[in-house]
Amino acid sequence: MGDFHLTAKAWGGRFQHSTDPRVEWFTESISFDRRLASVDIRASKAHARMLAHVGLITDEECRQIVTTLDEIGREIDEGKLPFRIELEDIHMHVESALVARIGDVGRKLHTARSRNDQVATDLKLFVRAAIEHMDALLDHLQRAFVARGDRDLDVIMPGYTHLQRAQPVMAVHYWLAYCEMFDRDRARLADCLKRVEISPLGAGALAGTSLPIDRKLTADLLGFSTPAANSLDVSHDRDFLVEFLFCLSLIAIHLSGWAQEWILWFSTEFGFLKLPDALTTGSSIMPQKRNPDVLELIRGKSARVVGALSQVLFLLKDLPLAYNRDLQEDKPPLFEACDTISGCLELAAKLVEGAELRRDRIAARLEEGFLDATALMEYLIRRGVPMRTAHETVGRLVAACEQESKRLAELPLEQLQAACDKIEADVFGVLGVSNAVSVLTSYGSGGREPVAEQLARWKAKFGRHA
Repeated sequence: MGDFHLTAKAWGGRFQHSTDPRVEWFTESISFDRRLASVDIRASKAHARMLAHVGLITDEECRQIVTTLDEIGREIDEGKLPFRIELEDIHMHVESALVARIGDVGRKLHTARSRNDQVATDLKLFVRAAIEHMDALLDHLQRAFVARGDRDLDVIMPGYTHLQRAQPVMAVHYWLAYCEMFDRDRARLADCLKRVEISPLGAGALAGTSLPIDRKLTADLLGFSTPAANSLDVSHDRDFLVEFLFCLSLIAIHLSGWAQEWILWFSTEFGFLKLPDALTTGSSIMPQKRNPDVLELIRGKSARVVGALSQVLFLLKDLPLAYNRDLQEDKPPLFEACDTISGCLELAAKLVEGAELRRDRIAARLEEGFLDATALMEYLIRRGVPMRTAHETVGRLVAACEQESKRLAELPLEQLQAACDKIEADVFGVLGVSNAVSVLTSYGSGGREPVAEQLARWKAKFGRHA
């Protein structure tokens, strides 16, 4: 079985003296890359099967390696395999445990493989699984918004620009706006997956190998679409990681914007929203308080994810081909971003499912802010008034309403006609919020019919994938 020890260095043969303990502490990554254990073992099993297929190890040796790797994986899952900084990373922990159990047969596993292509493979397997997980969480959140559709279908909300009341929209229009947003996030993840699906395994340290390996076989065994065509590039490549972190950053930004909106809606000043007790907190000194801490932390934690993207971008800046030890530092921001987004998405879905619109509070102030002004302007346009003239006319009417403390719908017909002789009695069919939202008929608009059409589309979409 040889004299391989658990504390032996994979690269120790060339060195005369032992490593300074401070260097071991400074260079270890097992404290965080142990998270790659399951994908490392999976890739190692595929590599062993390929080595047997091409005759570099025997079928019996492959069986021993694969069986022992499975045992090591179970021990890691159960917390029974000790981690030591002397072994640097998860790759050497697995290999050391393998050699300690089956000796020289275990030593053969690393044939035609470097830790450079090994870690790149592990990272891609991890990111691929993370993409699938994020997509499932986004799907759940979208379904939560769509599920509110029938419950909130009759609610009209003020729409805002610059946080000023602008035009009325159906409440479901808000929910479907976030469905569209998160659908773009899912599409970006799917596109990112195309770059993740290129296998680094077998590229070696940077130049490939003279041994008769079958890189297509390992790619197939691991579910990759194809092996990478350039060993120098793929041992260095972390573009897929940057893309993934960018996708997570946009998800974080979308969640943060939604959280900010709901924080406003939950405030006494807006009073649009009631959040479930289980997802709010109180104050240590003010007994009346109910605070939207989960929403605030979703907003706040978005900074971690964007920071992770920035960290990896700066990490890659100026790195020459091929592998450099700097790349060890790509994993902590990756793991933190994944954990942060996972937690935010899970709680976001719970909030969407449990929140209630305060219909009475919304309705009580719905006529404020001249939400029907644009509907009146478009009424004039339909009667041949030039758009800019119509805009100016309605602006003067709004100013008059403000002076008289009235709404547009409360102005007498004579006063409206004095402002524009194109106005007839049917003008009151567009004034008032309910009428103003009813006349919104363009595709994708916030009116009753277009929103009902889009809700039906989303329900059909999820019905097909339920």
